[in-house]
Amino acid sequence: MKSRNVSASRRGFVKQAAVVAGAAGALAACGSGAPTPDSESDGSAETATDGLPLTVAGYPFDRVQALVDGRVSIEGCRVTFQKGSIGDLNTHVFDGPQTLEVTEVGLHPYMLAFANDGFRDYSLLPVFPLRVFRHKSVFIRTDRGIERPQDLRGKVIATPGYSSTSLTWIRGILKDEYGIDAEDVEWMVSSQTSDASSGKTSKQENVLPEGLTVRRGPAGVDESDLLVSGEADALFHAAEPRAYAEGNPIVTRLFPDYRRVERDYFARTGIFPIMHAVAVRNDAIDAHPWLPEAAFKAYSQAKQMNDDHLRKLGWAMVSLPWVGKELEETRELMGDNYWPYGIAPNRKALEALFRYSHQQGLASRELTIDELFHPATLELAEERV
Repeated sequence: MKSRNVSASRRGFVKQAAVVAGAAGALAACGSGAPTPDSESDGSAETATDGLPLTVAGYPFDRVQALVDGRVSIEGCRVTFQKGSIGDLNTHVFDGPQTLEVTEVGLHPYMLAFANDGFRDYSLLPVFPLRVFRHKSVFIRTDRGIERPQDLRGKVIATPGYSSTSLTWIRGILKDEYGIDAEDVEWMVSSQTSDASSGKTSKQENVLPEGLTVRRGPAGVDESDLLVSGEADALFHAAEPRAYAEGNPIVTRLFPDYRRVERDYFARTGIFPIMHAVAVRNDAIDAHPWLPEAAFKAYSQAKQMNDDHLRKLGWAMVSLPWVGKELEETRELMGDNYWPYGIAPNRKALEALFRYSHQQGLASRELTIDELFHPATLELAEERV
């Protein structure tokens, strides 16, 4: 990583915190009952007793958990972690009070705010808390003759948010892999979603480009109901629709063996689709230029602590019998650092999404890494994998 001038006292504080964090991580791996967000009345944790007060928001993923519960801190900061759903976080950042100094955001909504609305209040870090292969996110009715991606042509596809990150990835993959264009189908945008966990939808997730056949779904009817009622033939959705989760036989996945398809996709393309990134408020960076690098290091350390835990005994803490085998096979295919932070290992995935967004008529131009990510983070790399 590029070095920065950091006071000796801050260095000493972080060195001491790292020792404490390592000990806490070892205890956690042995089931010591380390604090979790669920054990806090408000779902937050403060990590240091002095330093810059900082609110960090996002999902308490396992790869972020050490930052949530205080085993890892952002150097020189007193961190309070605030849980939030992505729709609410996006709205807070792009159109809300912007009280969060560091927050998880949807990558594509940020891209659209930056390219189309001139949004410059936050800058991105190359930290990606959520990545998901998206072949699993295409659902179909079983009675519409849809057996392969090419059968989607001419069909009605429902979605709760046309320009969300997940939908942009799905359309891009279908075009690159199977030759299906967005113009080849009819779109129906539902008025609500059966997935309450995502929070309210930001306006950046509801951008509709010109040249498409788009209908609005009936008021009060979610995307799952559109599929079950037969108003839609297929559904693109980041989450499993309610009908699928409940086992309705009329709904299935287009790619039933999506694990095999997604592994093949990665083996051929090297792309692990990125959904969310981390953004830092620019006035906080202006006042504390060391903050982007410090935040990057903290997220990386938290992820690596979780990875160490998984490799040692973490697989035994999950009530699924072959988690250990899944970890082995993931590392064989994707490498030891299969969830990388930093620009270099993510350039191909980022540039693919930039291309998809512009090709699909969403972003007004094809964005670049250099303009979207804070300059201080462009050369950052993880110190240990």
